[in-house]
Amino acid sequence: MRIIFMGTPDFAVPSLEKIIADGHEVAAVFTQPDKPRGRGHHLMPTPVKEIALKHNIAVYQPLTLKDDEVLSLISGIKPDCIVVVAYGRILPVAVLETPKLGCINVHASLLPRYHGAAPIQWAVINGEKVTGNTTMYMAKGIDTGDIILKEETSIGENETSGELRLRLMESGALLLSKTLTLLEQGKAPREVQNDEQTNYASMIDKEMAKIDWKQPASVIHNLVRGMNPQPTAFTVFNGLPFKIIETRLTDKASTGRSGTVAEVGREGIYICCGENETLLLTQVQAQGGKKMAAGDYVLGHGIKVGTVFGEN
Repeated sequence: MRIIFMGTPDFAVPSLEKIIADGHEVAAVFTQPDKPRGRGHHLMPTPVKEIALKHNIAVYQPLTLKDDEVLSLISGIKPDCIVVVAYGRILPVAVLETPKLGCINVHASLLPRYHGAAPIQWAVINGEKVTGNTTMYMAKGIDTGDIILKEETSIGENETSGELRLRLMESGALLLSKTLTLLEQGKAPREVQNDEQTNYASMIDKEMAKIDWKQPASVIHNLVRGMNPQPTAFTVFNGLPFKIIETRLTDKASTGRSGTVAEVGREGIYICCGENETLLLTQVQAQGGKKMAAGDYVLGHGIKVGTVFGEN
């Protein structure tokens, strides 16, 4: 099958590599423009571009897909299918209508749940036990097209969004492979999404990562997991942001004020939360410091029972 692949970050790399390994003809790759990275702010290729160049695939990095020259370029390539994985741009209708077999997307949620930009993080933040990948026919709108295949995976109690993302990027490539085989055979199913089951996974910003210690321990634990590795959950300690990298749920009850240190030890810092619950902080990072085991931080900085987090 002759394919145009559109993708940008590392999440899309396994999908591109799987398409190539399956023997499809990747006629072109579209990816976001190079961006400055690192201390020297040198322009660096996107992860998808690096793979494309490695395989001598033509790479295009337009600022928009709405330009007439770009539309003519895509039409001239005559793709059987366009595959989109975390490209970062909405495809105009003219592009959606170009390939005879349609435009196919891999989305890291079980649609119709979690449309939008941050489905993995929101699934973790909301304490979901199960998520997965969906392949779908793309349509006008955000993640609104008909479903082709879905595959579930459990979310671990302590699994971070970063860890889950790594699993979904690999399993998503395999699901895409199955989808393209069915598409080529003319056997790909279509399931219209149920709009009543839809919710939107908006982009995450830093302010969302601020911990409210009045919340139950499980809610805070899920926030910490969902914000790991970026943008990282935080509280305030000694007037400065204090990152909470990792936590664990406990069965210790507490009647103390929310945000107060209830107990300290080698295992970490126990903090009073809402509903008389206690959360164990196991890894932290002070402003300007390195990530540390919370127990080690206690030894070096003299945190005591009664210390209050979250106050400016």
